[in-house]
Amino acid sequence: MNKDKLHIKVSLTRNPYEIVIGESSLEYIGNELSRIGFKKGLKILVVSNKEVSDHYGDCVIESLIKNNYNPKLLILKAGEEQKNQSSIDLIHDAAYEARLERGSLMIALGGGVIGDMTGFAAATWLRGINVVQIPTTLLAMVDASIGGKTGINHSKGKNLIGAFHQPKLVLIDPKTLITLPNREFKAGMAEIIKYGVISDLNLFEILENQENISNLSSIEDQLLKKIIERSARSKAAIVMKDERESGVRAFLNYGHTFGHVIENLCGYGKWLHGEAVAMGMVAVGQLAVQRGQWKEIDAKRQRQLIEKAGLPSKWPGLQLENVLSSLQGDKKVKDGKISFVMPLRIGEVKIFNNISNQEIYECLQKLN
Repeated sequence: MNKDKLHIKVSLTRNPYEIVIGESSLEYIGNELSRIGFKKGLKILVVSNKEVSDHYGDCVIESLIKNNYNPKLLILKAGEEQKNQSSIDLIHDAAYEARLERGSLMIALGGGVIGDMTGFAAATWLRGINVVQIPTTLLAMVDASIGGKTGINHSKGKNLIGAFHQPKLVLIDPKTLITLPNREFKAGMAEIIKYGVISDLNLFEILENQENISNLSSIEDQLLKKIIERSARSKAAIVMKDERESGVRAFLNYGHTFGHVIENLCGYGKWLHGEAVAMGMVAVGQLAVQRGQWKEIDAKRQRQLIEKAGLPSKWPGLQLENVLSSLQGDKKVKDGKISFVMPLRIGEVKIFNNISNQEIYECLQKLN
C-alpha cells in the first residue's frame, strides 16, 4: 500500500471522515473501506461515466472484489446537463436492482457532477445510505467531493434540489489527472484560486510565482500534491466550522453567485463550472472595487492569475433583466436580498447582502 498518503481529518461532530490523498490509491479502495470498518460481502454500487470508467472502473472493481466486497458498476452519461432527476432515477433503479440495503454503499467515481448526483441518490435511497467519493477531476478533488453538499439542477437554477450528506471517505489519487482533458484541469484551477482569495494568501502567491498553471504538465508532482492538499485543508477547515452553511461556509460561494447565473443563462454545459466561477470572481472583484471595499491592484492580481490559468475574464453578453431575474432565483437569496461574498483583501472575504440592481448594472457594464 502507498505509504506516502496524506490523511486530512474532517472532524464533524456527527459524521467525521477522512480525506486520503495518495498516488495510485485507487488500487487500494477495497483496503481503505476495510480500514474504516466496512464489512466483507457489502453490496456496493459504483457510479461513474464512460470517460472515467474506461480508465479506472476495472481498477476500482477489482480492488473491491479482491477485498471480498460485492460491487456493481453503473455508467451514466457525462456532463452538467445530465445533472437532473432522470439521472437520479437511473441510480435509484440500479440501487433497487443491486438490492442495496441501509447498510450498503454507493461510490462516486468521477468529477463533480457524478459526485453530486451519487451523493444525492445515496441521501435519498432508503432515507439515506453510505457514500464514498473518489474524485477524478481537479475541481472535484479540491471542492465538490468535500463537505457533503449533494444535489441536482432545476430548470430555473443550479443546485436548487439537494441535501447535505457527508461521505464516509474521500479518496484522492492525483494520478487520475493524467487523463483529464486540459479544459477540465483549468476549470479546477479556478476553485484553487478561490481558496487563495478567500483564506490563503500564501497559496495565492504560490500560484502567482508559477510560470504556467494552465496545464498539468507545467506543474511538478510535489507542487500539485501541495496545491491539492492546501485547498482540501481549506475546504475541510471551513466545513468543520459550519457544516450546513449557516455562517462562514458561505465564503466558499465566492465567485459562484455570478457564476451560477452564467451557467444557467448560457445553458448548462456551455461553460464549465470552474470557468463560470472564474468569471464570477472577476465580476464580484469589480463590484468590490466599485464599492471601495477592495483595492484595484488586488483585483488586477486576481484577474491576471485567472488569465494565467487560461480561464475566462470577459463577461458574456447577457441581458441585464435576465441576469437580475436569475440572481433572484439563487438559493442564497434571503428575504429577497442577494448575498455576495466579496473580497476585502487577498486572503479575506466578507458577505454583503445590500447590493442594489444599479450597482450590479454598473459592474457588468464595466466588464463588457
